[in-house]
Amino acid sequence: MAPKTVCIVGVAGFIGSHLLEKIIREKDYNVIGIDMVEPTKIKQLLGAEKAWADRFEFHQMNIVHGSEALKKLIMRSDTVVNLAAICNPSEYIKQPVNTINSNFTDAQDCIKYCVEGGAHLIHFSTCEVYGRTLKSYGLPDTEENYILDEETTPMIMGPVSAQRWCYACAKQLVERLVYAHGTENNLKFTIIRPYNWIGPRMDYIPGVDGKDDGQPRVLASFMTALMKGEQIVLVNGGEVYRTFCYVEDATDAVVRCIDNPDKSSGHTFNVGNPQNNIQVKELAKLMSEMYTKITGKETMGTKDISGEEYYGKGYEDSDLRIPSMKLVKQQIGWEPKTSLKEAMEMTMKVFIEKYADKLQGLKRAADEAATQPKKAKA
Repeated sequence: MAPKTVCIVGVAGFIGSHLLEKIIREKDYNVIGIDMVEPTKIKQLLGAEKAWADRFEFHQMNIVHGSEALKKLIMRSDTVVNLAAICNPSEYIKQPVNTINSNFTDAQDCIKYCVEGGAHLIHFSTCEVYGRTLKSYGLPDTEENYILDEETTPMIMGPVSAQRWCYACAKQLVERLVYAHGTENNLKFTIIRPYNWIGPRMDYIPGVDGKDDGQPRVLASFMTALMKGEQIVLVNGGEVYRTFCYVEDATDAVVRCIDNPDKSSGHTFNVGNPQNNIQVKELAKLMSEMYTKITGKETMGTKDISGEEYYGKGYEDSDLRIPSMKLVKQQIGWEPKTSLKEAMEMTMKVFIEKYADKLQGLKRAADEAATQPKKAKA
């Protein structure tokens, strides 16, 4: 049989680049990569001289404006992994329309072409579709009221005026659309709900990666503050919890879904590490201590800021995200392996190696500019 062809939409992003590396390294699959951005995170895999050059092709295109080109590529594929989305809380408040379109409207062509071509669609959703836990609404502190189960947990979000939930609602609706095509049009599908995957190449550092405004997600925001010698900002005191999963563990789950469509099709899987659940203010403490351990430099502590002041009006947040692992273990035999400290140290070391000198140089330049006498206006 000819090798399987896997199409990764969003291949040049954080998750896509790690998934591509894993497939190229461990499988004999052919890979079609699609992304609208420059492929800087996968540049090590590009080039005719690479040993795997005949198994990987990259297409830089916007899937919104290139639907016919997208269709041709999907029609050549056995499996399609759709990662394309806006998934940054700072954008949910500033660009709610774009967030909804990116996560719902723009996903529909990919789904439609998988139906037409008979490809197995692995669609990336989010753990945010669960919203807040039942426990946060005053129900008893028992597992069924805070452990998030794919098949039984209700999805509880705030009012429409709380635009923070536009991302989660768009993701939930596209999940329902995928399920509907499975029922009505025999779409082979698997839905992945990631829980705060972390690792090298995630997010960006403002002012260094070509983005001067906006805020990256929590880990990159904390790393920016640590490397600039500033206080870590805790939104609403950092009272909420997050559950982190190392990207190498997580992509193994995705590859198992590709390898075993008979066991993964028709299912939604939580992919996270419930052992790595931590309150955000404790995460700040852990990262500060680890930063000092790695660099020998002291840190500047934390400061609190309201969610509205930090993100804008309409901000709310989920209180707790602990996944049930029963289904993903039962169907594809997957369990995470990497502890929070191990994952955090490996991730932080890459941030420091890549950005610390650049940020310190920018800070020195800013300090010098601030001390220069201002020129009088003509």
